[in-house]
Formats: sequence, C-alpha cells, structure tokens
Amino acid sequence: MTITGTEVHVERLLGYRVRDADGRHIGRLEDFRVEVVDGEAVITEFHIGSAAFVERITGFVSQLPLIAYLPFALKEYRVRWQDMDLSDPRHPRVLVPKAALDRVLRNTPE
Repeated sequence: MTITGTEVHVERLLGYRVRDADGRHIGRLEDFRVEVVDGEAVITEFHIGSAAFVERITGFVSQLPLIAYLPFALKEYRVRWQDMDLSDPRHPRVLVPKAALDRVLRNTPE
C-alpha cells in the first residue's frame, strides 16, 4: 500500500491499529466521513474504536430496542483529517495525544 501525492485508498486502512503521538494504542480505524469539496471527495474525519466498528457493521440493527440494553459502553474517537499521519499507511498515527481527542461514549451506536 502506497500513498501517491495526497491520494490514499483509505478503505484499505480499515481495521488497522492506530496509535497517538505518544505511541499509545487508541483503537482500530473503523470508519471515516467523506464530504464533497469543489467536486472532489475529501476525507474530513476518521472514526476509531469499538463504537465506530459497531456503527459500521450493524447499520439498521442499532435501531432495535434490544441494543439499548447491552451491558457495556462503546468507545469511539473522532479524529480530524489534519490530525492523522498516514505517511506509513500500515501504521496510521494520530498527531495529538489520546487525551486531546474528541471521545464519544455511548451504549448504542447512532
């Protein structure tokens, strides 16, 4: 997997472990948000962690009332494109410490 210019095949990064600026494990890259800017698709945000994984694979299942009774909280970190270092695609890294990330805790995926 290589990066050419500013183009990255982010779908190939799904499932990779992500570390923060201090080398601590944050979670696995599970999802990302895309917006169209000037006619081009641009990644604006990466979602890392268990909640992002559940969100990605369950889709409609999250609407079931039973899901609200799961006995554990799911974690998700949202990372802006500017804060992600993909210079080594096999080892994605966030440029800020884990404590500085936007963290989402929820019992059910949105």
